[in-house]
Amino acid sequence: MDQRFDYFVVFAEMRTGSNLLEANINEFEGLTCHGEAFNPHFIGYPRKEDLLGITLEARTEDPMQLIAAVKADQGVAGFRYFHDHDPRVLETMLADPRCAKIVLTRNPLDSYVSWKIAKATGQWKLTDVRRRKDSTVQFDGAEFKQHVEALQAFQIQIMRALQTSGQTAFYVAYEDLQDVEVMNGLAKFLGHDATIDAVNKKLKPQNPAALSEKVENFAEIPRALEELDRFNLSRTPNFEPRRGAAVPNYVACAVAPLLYLPIPSGPQATVTHWMAGLDHVEVDGLIGNFSQKTLRQWKKANRHHRSFTVVRHPVARVHAAFCEQVLSADEGIYKKIRHTLRRVYKMPIPKDPPKADYDAEAHRAAFLAFLSFVKANLLGQTSLRQDGHWGSQAVAMKGFANLALPDMVVRESEMESYLPALAMQVGRLDAADPVDVVPDHPVPLSAIYDEEIEALVQDIYKRDYITFGFDRWQ
Repeated sequence: MDQRFDYFVVFAEMRTGSNLLEANINEFEGLTCHGEAFNPHFIGYPRKEDLLGITLEARTEDPMQLIAAVKADQGVAGFRYFHDHDPRVLETMLADPRCAKIVLTRNPLDSYVSWKIAKATGQWKLTDVRRRKDSTVQFDGAEFKQHVEALQAFQIQIMRALQTSGQTAFYVAYEDLQDVEVMNGLAKFLGHDATIDAVNKKLKPQNPAALSEKVENFAEIPRALEELDRFNLSRTPNFEPRRGAAVPNYVACAVAPLLYLPIPSGPQATVTHWMAGLDHVEVDGLIGNFSQKTLRQWKKANRHHRSFTVVRHPVARVHAAFCEQVLSADEGIYKKIRHTLRRVYKMPIPKDPPKADYDAEAHRAAFLAFLSFVKANLLGQTSLRQDGHWGSQAVAMKGFANLALPDMVVRESEMESYLPALAMQVGRLDAADPVDVVPDHPVPLSAIYDEEIEALVQDIYKRDYITFGFDRWQ
C-alpha cells in the first residue's frame, strides 16, 4: 500500500448512503472506516462505549486525541463526518494534506424523503428485507429548504478549503455505491493496491419505490421546488476581488473614543472635519495611519469606543470617484489610469485636469463613458485594476469584517441625525451637526444627472442598492 495519507474522512450527511460506503471501504483489507467518530451524541456507533480506546468523555475533552488514535490504527483508517459533527476538528482535517477527503453526495430530495421515512419508522439500516418497515411521509417545503441550505453551505465550505489549500477530494455519488469499479478507484485513491470483486451486499436499499409512492402530498413538491433558486438565477454576479480591512485608513478622534472606518470616495472630508471639531483640533490632529497592532492598542485604551462608517449614494459616490481620482489626478497612479482610459479605452476626457472650457456637456459625455468602463472593470473585463474608489461599498464592508464590523452604518444623507447621536453614546453631549465640505468638482452632479445616469449606476451597483436600501439619487 502506498501510504500517501495518514487517515481519511468521508464527508457525508444522513441518508446519503454513508453506511453502505463504509461497508464497502471495510471490504478492503487494510482500510477501516470507524463510523461517526465525531458525532456529538455518541462515539463511532450508538451504544458504543469507546473507539480505539478513546471514550466519549475523553473525546469531548480533547477531540484531537481521537484523530491521533485513528492515525495510529493499522493500515489506513478513517471515519464519517457530517456537517453537525464536532466542529473543533473540521479545520484541522481540511488543512491537512495527509488527510484524504472523500465527499459523498446524493440528490437532496431523495435524502430528505429517506430521512423522513427513517424518522417515522425508526429504521436507519436494513440488512434483512423481511424486517423492512414501510411508511409514507408528508413533504414540508420550509423544512426541505433548510435541509438543502445546510447541505449546500457545508459543501461550499469543503470546496473552498480544498481550493485554497491546493487539495483535491474523491467524489462519490449515491448511485456509485453499487459500482465495484468506482469502489476500487476509491481504494486506489487511498493508496490501496488490492481490489474487490463485489460491493457489500449486506445492506439493502430501504426505500426503492418512486417518490410519488413515498410522499403523501407529492403534488406539493413541484410548488416548493419552484421557490428554490436551483441555478442561482437571482444572484447578482460579483467579480470584484475580496478586499482587506484597510486598517491604515481608519481615523480616530484625538480625545473622544470614536473610530471612523472610511469607504473610499465617501464623505471623508465632512466626517473628519466633524470629528476634529468634536475635540477642538485640526484635522491633522486626528489619529490615523493605524496598523493592526496600534489599532488593538487604541481599542484597549478606549474600552468604551464606538466605530462607524458612512455609506454614500452610489450615483454620488461614483461621480466623486470620477472627479477626484480620474479627472483631477495630476500625478501618481491615477494620472496613469486617466492616460490609459483616454488612449486605450478612448474615453472623452481631457489629457490634463479640466480647465475653464470644460462644460457640463463634456462632463456628462465623459462620465457616461466612465460608467461604461466601471461596469466592464468590475466584471473583470478590463486590463486595469478594480480600484476600491469605484468598487462596491458592500465589498468594502466585507473587508471591514475581516477585522471587525463597525458599530454603526450611517447614510450620508442622515449624518446630521446620527453622528451627534453616536457622540452622545460616548458621553459627548455637545456635538455639533456635521457641516458639508463641498467637493471641488469641475461640474456638479446635479448639472448632468438624469434617468440614463441613474439606470446605468443601478445596473453597476445592484448589490449596493439592495444591501443598503438606496432609492434614486435625491
